[in-house]
Amino acid sequence: MKLKLTCNMKRILTTYIIMCGIVPFTMAQQRHGDGLDDILQYTPYATVLTLKACGVDSRNDWPHLAVNTAMSFVMSAGITYSLKHTVREWRPDHSDRRSFPSGHATFAFAGATVLHHEFGHVSPWISIGGYSVATLTAADRVRRDRHHWYDVATGAAVGVLSTELTYFVTDRLFPRLSRKGDMKMAFTGNTLDVSVRF
Repeated sequence: MKLKLTCNMKRILTTYIIMCGIVPFTMAQQRHGDGLDDILQYTPYATVLTLKACGVDSRNDWPHLAVNTAMSFVMSAGITYSLKHTVREWRPDHSDRRSFPSGHATFAFAGATVLHHEFGHVSPWISIGGYSVATLTAADRVRRDRHHWYDVATGAAVGVLSTELTYFVTDRLFPRLSRKGDMKMAFTGNTLDVSVRF
C-alpha cells in the first residue's frame, strides 16, 4: 500500500508541475491580447481528466466523473453566457459589451471545483493547485483590463455554485454511477486498460 501511495504521489506531482509550469509565462502576455488565459481557464478541467487517465484514485469512476464534468461545464457556460448577453456590461478597455461575468473565471473555478471533488481526498495540494490556477486566471483578466473585479468574482461564484449544484443533482439522479467499480480506465504509459462490470 505504501508503494502505491508513493507512485500516486509521483503521478500527482508530475501532473501538477506540467499543468502549472506554464503559469509564469502569463505575466509576459500583452496587456490586451488574449492568449495563455484561453488555455489556463481549462487547465483544472484538463487536470481532472489527466489525473483520472493516469490512474490516480478519484471519488467517482469514469461514467460519473464524465457526467459531472460535462454538466458542470454546460451549466456554467449556460449561466455565464446568458448573463453576458442580458447585462451587456462594457469591458474596462471598452472593446465590447460582454464583460459581466468573466467566462474565463467561471470555467477556471468550475474546473477547480470538479478537481477538488474528485481528487481533494488524495491530497489537499491538488485542490490548492486547482484554485490557485483559477485565481491566477481571474487576477490576470483584471490586470489586463479585460474585466472588472466584480466580473471575475461573479464568474468564480457561478463556476463554484454550478459545479456544487451539479454534484448535488447527479449524486441523487444517478446513484448507480456513483458506485465504485462499475467502470475503470487506466493509462499505464504504453497501454490503455478498460474494465467494465455489469
